[in-house]
Amino acid sequence: MTIKKTLLFHLGLFLSFSIHLKGQSDQLKKPNIILIVADDLGWNDVSFNGSEISTPFIDSLALQGVFLKRFYVSPVCSPTRAGLLTGIYPDRFNLRGYVFSTRYKGGVPTDLTILPEMLKKAGYKNLAAFGKWHLGHSNHKYHPISQGFTSFYGHYNGAIDYYSHLRDGELDWHKDYKTSYDVGYSTDLIGSEVVNFISKTDKRIPFFAYVAFNAPHSPMQAKLEELEKYDYDPNANEEKYPVVQGHRGERGMDKYGLKGRGNNLRQTYSAMVSSMDSWIGKILNALKLKGIEDNTIIWFLSDNGGISRYGGNNFPLRGGKHTQWEGGVRAISVVKWPGKIKPGTESNQLTSYIDVLPTIENIIGLTASKDIDGINIIDAFNNKNLPPRHIYLGKDAIVSKKWKMNQGELFKIEDDISERNDLSFENPSVVKKLTQLINHYKEMLPGGKPPTHPIGWKPPKNWKMPK
Repeated sequence: MTIKKTLLFHLGLFLSFSIHLKGQSDQLKKPNIILIVADDLGWNDVSFNGSEISTPFIDSLALQGVFLKRFYVSPVCSPTRAGLLTGIYPDRFNLRGYVFSTRYKGGVPTDLTILPEMLKKAGYKNLAAFGKWHLGHSNHKYHPISQGFTSFYGHYNGAIDYYSHLRDGELDWHKDYKTSYDVGYSTDLIGSEVVNFISKTDKRIPFFAYVAFNAPHSPMQAKLEELEKYDYDPNANEEKYPVVQGHRGERGMDKYGLKGRGNNLRQTYSAMVSSMDSWIGKILNALKLKGIEDNTIIWFLSDNGGISRYGGNNFPLRGGKHTQWEGGVRAISVVKWPGKIKPGTESNQLTSYIDVLPTIENIIGLTASKDIDGINIIDAFNNKNLPPRHIYLGKDAIVSKKWKMNQGELFKIEDDISERNDLSFENPSVVKKLTQLINHYKEMLPGGKPPTHPIGWKPPKNWKMPK
């Protein structure tokens, strides 16, 4: 080989190696992303926000990151989850005040690019979903893996029994497309699977984990060791409280939701939250042991406010789940991003569930998606001002940074988070403007109800999705 050919050969090797290293470097620059969603967690149900419930690990996320104090969601489960993954108002596909419960057909439209599919375009290969799906179970095309995730472990429906994993008399627990017969408390199973996923991941390759705990949603069931933290007395009389009021198909199932009930509702609820918090701590420890804590974003939020008849507490906010009052739509939301967010930050910027996708999109360097309703809120992570905006909350409710209107009542929400002082009579021009905006959204986003199976329909064996 001549000197010239030798030089060209080595130059080619060098360029090839450089390209390989650049590819590895680009991968390493992209952060791991963990999106943790609690189910029906109230505003006053984390200790950093004044609760008597002990949540040291959720607290640590707020202490080491940012607490988004004005983060708005939809007032029920499925719509918020749909907005998180699409960046658009769920009204656009007939979903706002309803959920994909057992009898409902449909799911998130398959022609939409949802969060895992967007991340896949950016080079993410490990895209795992854990826990509660609740975004369509009537057809195989709505399965999490069919929607962009590379693996799934959890349940399709809401309100499963925490121990038997039954919903409407059928086993609703799955590993990818197959039925799983794993035994245990659902919060433990979900958390353990996430920890196992982290421990086995190649730390050179960024991952996305969508962790949707079903806690502390009804039925109200806790573990004994967690109940004991809240002075459980096995000899005391049990307070009578509902199993799952209004859920079709659970009447007559004598054992559904009964295992793990404490002495009273709040005690059981508190223990359920503590179980979830404990597993968040184990997830944080798994990241530390893997050596990837500093390159991992953790975004924790609740899908809506708490519901008092099942133990949730939204004080000092008005109302709760199923309502557009602050207690239903202002959710706990904290983000930890080492080196990028100043620890202990509190942001009063107006943010929302539909902002999660475009914000992550910005973080990983993708061009902003078109035709979405959310915005990139990365400036809010350090409490910098965001552009003026309104967030539609459904029905007759809308909120801006200064004002909120719901059911014709007007509040200066910056100062009146409890919505006690109706200022509609003193500010007719503001009422007129917000009413026009609400009508605009109602016309543009008609909302609606998903189609249902006929009366008498029974769920498939083991909730296997039909093709």
